[in-house]
Amino acid sequence: MLKDFKEFAMRGNVVDMAVGIIIGGAFGTIVKSMVNDVIMPPVGLLLGGVDFTDLFLTLKEGAQAGPYSTLAAAQEAGAVTISYGVFINAVISFLIVAFAVYLLIRGINNLQAEEEEAAPAEPTTKECNHCFSEISIKATRCSHCTSEVS
Repeated sequence: MLKDFKEFAMRGNVVDMAVGIIIGGAFGTIVKSMVNDVIMPPVGLLLGGVDFTDLFLTLKEGAQAGPYSTLAAAQEAGAVTISYGVFINAVISFLIVAFAVYLLIRGINNLQAEEEEAAPAEPTTKECNHCFSEISIKATRCSHCTSEVS
């Protein structure tokens, strides 16, 4: 059983997938930081100094009565909140990751298409040795002169 697991874990596809997951996690961290630290502050400034992480609705006040100035203060007081600002940040992060993955896949597909165009196509026809007409490569007899072809 241990030998089977080792063979499974060391297959190329599994190792490639593991590397992809690790790089994807690191990429997600970078994108989250870009959204929270680079994109959202100027957007919030343009919208009148709004910090999206502090946009929330209070459903039920906590031990200390509201209003709460920040989401952290509301959560510390034990209030039940809907944190729609954090959700907006998550949606923007998702869109950036999805767009980056789209560009990556598109680039890979373009490279594969270029390789396929550069590779010579396998012939689908051949020439009859007797009448020199073009016949299918799979043919054993010429359709024009009925001679056997190899």
